[in-house]
Amino acid sequence: MRSDARSDEPLYSIGTAARILDVSVHTLRMYEREGLIIPFKKESHQRLFSDADIDRLRCIRQAITEERIGIEGIKHMQSLIPCWKLRPCSDDDRRVCPAYNGFQGPCWDVLHADTVCAGRDCRNCHVYKEFFTCTSIKEKLKELV
Repeated sequence: MRSDARSDEPLYSIGTAARILDVSVHTLRMYEREGLIIPFKKESHQRLFSDADIDRLRCIRQAITEERIGIEGIKHMQSLIPCWKLRPCSDDDRRVCPAYNGFQGPCWDVLHADTVCAGRDCRNCHVYKEFFTCTSIKEKLKELV
């Protein structure tokens, strides 16, 4: 993966991303439905993936194929990311925030009505961006503990 800012450029169609990862297009769409990935979408609704997305997907694939962690397990682990520490929110926001109060999935996959995150593009949120590879997840969690 490129380490410069271009690593988040939408470069690959869903078909190309599937070939790079040796998975089906259906699998990538399922990961999107499950909230594991947020691809770029053109106005035509065509999905595009960046190098950072490819790294995130490799991490997901590794968890599933090598570590035998299912999608629900991955979502549960991602729900433990303390987004409220990375993107400070008020006590009022926390009281109504499903990401803070639940374990259904990552913060970027929950409805943020009536919180500081309402109406924001989760794809551009640093919580989503900083937790994109297996290494970055572990290192970031070490920093927060």
